[in-house]
Amino acid sequence: MNISRLSLIILLSLASQLPATSIAAGPANPASLIAPKQVVAGKTQGEWSSAWWQWARSFDGENNSPVADKTGESCHFKQQGPVWFLAGTYGTQRTIRTCTVPKDKYLYFPLINYMVNSGVPGKISCKGVTEAVREAIDGIHMLILEIDGVRASKLETHRQVSPVCFDAGALTGGRVKLDPSAADGYYVMLKPLSPGKHTINFGGRSNDMSQAVTYTLIVE
Repeated sequence: MNISRLSLIILLSLASQLPATSIAAGPANPASLIAPKQVVAGKTQGEWSSAWWQWARSFDGENNSPVADKTGESCHFKQQGPVWFLAGTYGTQRTIRTCTVPKDKYLYFPLINYMVNSGVPGKISCKGVTEAVREAIDGIHMLILEIDGVRASKLETHRQVSPVCFDAGALTGGRVKLDPSAADGYYVMLKPLSPGKHTINFGGRSNDMSQAVTYTLIVE
């Protein structure tokens, strides 16, 4: 079985900015946060999670991948349509990125996520990869989202699962086939942000994996 690398990174370095919290912490929500069951641009947010993985796996190597990007210079690669994807990380270090985003774009990104695929088409069933990815995400016990200083609450409701198994390599032009794949994790969709500068901190943690990312977004 080929298990994809999670967008993960240690949360400790965020401690000075964001106090430790459980999944259910905090009464407030940023105004831009969209309800997890709301359909955006004709897709459920679970369907957008499959599209996010196809985008993330479409890059040939790590040199030009937004997931491996340490500064944000690759954030605009292969973006199309009304939803702009923000990348997580591979977990090597806390990541701080700056990204210019067109106005009127929704933003979609994982607080923490995982994807499992068979590696060899047909070798492992859709049921098998779905069960494996669910077990990985069941252990998440901390989630963080802060937008322009406003901390989000009830992030546990933002768990999104790919509604059907899919080919995570669909956008590689036939170079890679990752079918069946199944994705699970905690994702958020944001309304288009107002023009100007915005700061987003996000992440998640379990006993085995974690992620912490800061984006400075310039919306114009």
